Amino acid sequence: MQQLRNIFTNKYLITGIAFAVWMLFFDRNDISLQLKRVNELKKLQESEKVMDQQITDTKHELTLLKTNPETLEKYAREKYMMKKDNEDLFIIISDSSSIR
Repeated sequence: MQQLRNIFTNKYLITGIAFAVWMLFFDRNDISLQLKRVNELKKLQESEKVMDQQITDTKHELTLLKTNPETLEKYAREKYMMKKDNEDLFIIISDSSSIR
C-alpha cells in the first residue's frame, strides 16, 4: 500500500501525466485537430492525383488537336456545335426526370 502511494505522489509522474493530458486535449494543436489535418491531407492528395490525371489527359488532347486535323474537326463539332454549310444540326437534350 505504501509503495502504491509513493507511485501516485511521485512529482515526476504527476507532471508527466499532466503534460500528456494538456498536450492531448487542451493545446491548440490537440489530437482532434491533428486527426482532422491528416484527413484533409489525404483528401488533398487524392485531389492532386485526379488533377494530375486531368492535366495528362488535357496535354494528350492538345497534342492530338495540334497534329491531327480530323481530331480538331471532331472537337469543334462536339464542343462548340459547329457544322458544315450543307449539314443540319440537331441538339437533343434529355430530361432525366421524364425518363423512368
